[in-house]
Amino acid sequence: MHDVVIAGAGPVGLFLAGELALAGCSVVVLEREADPHPPLAALPLGLRGLNAGSAETFYRRGMLQQLLKASGVDAATVGADPDADQAPRPRSLGHFAGITLDAADIDPAALAYRLPGPAMDGFMTSLEAVTGVLTERAAALGVSIVRGAPVTAVTQDEQTVTVTAGAQDHPARWLVGCDGGRSTVRTLSGFSFVGTEPLFTGYVAKVTFADPHQLPMGFQLTPTGMYLRTPLEGYLGMMDFDGGTFDRTQQLTCEHLQTILRRVSGTEVTLKEVHLASSFTDRAMQATTYRHGRVLLAGDAAHIHSPLGGQGLNLGIGDAMNLGWKLAATVRGDAPDDLLDTYTAERHPVGAAVLDWSRAQVAAMNPGPNAPALQHWVRDLLRTSDGTTQVYRRSSGLFHRYDLGSEQPLIGRTAPDFRLTDKTTLGDLLLDGHGVLLDFSSQQRLSEQAAPWKDRVRYIHGRPTKDLGFEALLVRPDGIVAWADTSAAAAGKELQSSLARWFARS
Repeated sequence: MHDVVIAGAGPVGLFLAGELALAGCSVVVLEREADPHPPLAALPLGLRGLNAGSAETFYRRGMLQQLLKASGVDAATVGADPDADQAPRPRSLGHFAGITLDAADIDPAALAYRLPGPAMDGFMTSLEAVTGVLTERAAALGVSIVRGAPVTAVTQDEQTVTVTAGAQDHPARWLVGCDGGRSTVRTLSGFSFVGTEPLFTGYVAKVTFADPHQLPMGFQLTPTGMYLRTPLEGYLGMMDFDGGTFDRTQQLTCEHLQTILRRVSGTEVTLKEVHLASSFTDRAMQATTYRHGRVLLAGDAAHIHSPLGGQGLNLGIGDAMNLGWKLAATVRGDAPDDLLDTYTAERHPVGAAVLDWSRAQVAAMNPGPNAPALQHWVRDLLRTSDGTTQVYRRSSGLFHRYDLGSEQPLIGRTAPDFRLTDKTTLGDLLLDGHGVLLDFSSQQRLSEQAAPWKDRVRYIHGRPTKDLGFEALLVRPDGIVAWADTSAAAAGKELQSSLARWFARS
C-alpha cells in the first residue's frame, strides 16, 4: 500500500509527487492519458508563463536552472547579482484584460522584503518543459507513474482510500486529485464545486494564415471580443463573447475558427489550415473545501478560471508546495493534529482571489455599448504607478500573505533569499524540504531552543549580507516565514509556540 496516490501527471501532480518523495513517502501517480508527450503541451499551444513566485519555488527545490535551460531562457534575464545593493526593478509585467503594462512604472519602494538572487522574475516556458523537468525529478526520487490509467472509482474509510484505475485497485493512506478542471476525483469524492458561469468561449490554435498582415501582433481588444498573435509561428488566440455556448464535443474546424476570427477581428482574414486547436471558457469555479476525509484536491481540480493573466499553472504550483510538506508530515505521524487543515485555510483564499482577478479582467473586456468607456478608465488607472504596482503585487506570486495570527508584516509571506557571508543562501537551505531556523545574532542564542527539533528544522547560525532588520526567522519548508524577531536574545515562548504549531514535538 502506498502512502499517497496522486491522480494526474500534469505539473501540479508531478510537483506534489516530488515533494512527498523528497520527504520519504511512497507515491504512485495515475495518469489517464497514455501519451507522456501530448501535442497540446508543446509550443506553441503549450506556451505558459511562470511568475516570479513560481520561479522562486523551482529555485528552492533546485530545479530552476534545469527549467530555464529546457525553456530556452537565459538565466541572466531571471536572476540578479546577489551582491547588488538592492533587488532590481521587475523586468516584465504582462497585461491586465489585454492592456499591456510597463514594468518601468512599478514603484520599487512598495515591494518590501525583496533581496537580489537567482529568481527575481517570471519567464515564458511550456507545459512540455515543465512536465519534463518534474517527471525527471519524480523518477529520480522513486515515484511510480502509471500512464493510461483513468480513475473510475474512489472509496475511503477512516484509515485508507482505495482508487480504482482500469481493472486495478490502488490502496493508499491518502489520495490527491490533481486531475484537472474536469476532475474525476472531485466528482467521485463528492466535493462541492461552485462559482460563476462563462461569458465567452476562448480558442487557441496553431494555424497557417493566408494573409497574416491583416492581424497585428499582441493583444487586440475589439468591439466584439479579443484576439492575440505572438511571434510564435502560427499561434492564434481568440475570445468570443458567446456566453460560453460552444460545445467542446464539436470538432474545431478551419471554417468555424475562421468565422470566429473574422467576427472578432472585424477583418476578412483567411485561414489556410488549422494544425491543432483547443477551446476553453471563463467559467470560474472553486471547491468549497480542498479536503474530504482522506481525499484532497490541488490545481485545476480545486479551482478553474479563464487563463487571463496566466495564473492557473502558478496557482497550482503554489498548492503543491503548500500541501506537500504538510501531507508528508501527516503521513510520517509527526505533524500537529490540525496541520493538514491549514492547507484549505491558507490556499482557498488565494484561489478565490485569483478567480476574482480573472473575473475582473473578463468584465473589463466584455463588449457592449459601455465597454469603451470602462476600458478607457481602466487603462488610465493601470498606467499610474500605483495601478501598475498593484497589478504586479497581485500577479507576481511574491506578495500573498497567509494569516498566521501575527501583525509582523513578513510573517505569512515568502521569505527573502537571505545570503550568509559564506555565500550560502536560504534557497540552498530549503533544497531538502526541511524547515529552517535562521539565527543572525552574534552568538548562537537559539541553538538550545532549536535542539529538540533538529530532525525537522535545520538550525543555521551566521551573519547575512543584508538582515533587513531581523535577528532571527523561522521558515517553513515551503519558504513561508512562520516567525520573525528583531532581537534573538528575546526569543522564547513565541518561537517555541511557532515550532510546535508547524512541527510536532520530537
